[in-house]
Amino acid sequence: MRLKQTILVRADLKLPKGKLGAQTAHASVEATLRSDKDVVKEWRGEGMAKIVLKVADEKELLKYNQIAKDSGLVTAVITDAGHTVVAPGTRTCLAVGPASADELDALFGELKLM
Repeated sequence: MRLKQTILVRADLKLPKGKLGAQTAHASVEATLRSDKDVVKEWRGEGMAKIVLKVADEKELLKYNQIAKDSGLVTAVITDAGHTVVAPGTRTCLAVGPASADELDALFGELKLM
């Protein structure tokens, strides 16, 4: 089975590149730590594929989080501490998986690359 992780980022925040990188890294690590160890081992063996997609805003981010959870997938929503460019408590991104690439594509295939 081909595995990957999908990370959704809020486009409305217009995060600087460094902040964007940090937030997606937080999301990836958190979702990976919550995942089944055997799935993570298989994913690592395949090269740990990730894709970063954009959503319009917090409402859309939370909608996709619920869709993923309802599908039985591991999710991690990142809430920023607010020390730099966004207000404390801002939800910036969501990681889903690692999981079947086909399943993730079915859920998020209409979204655009970040």
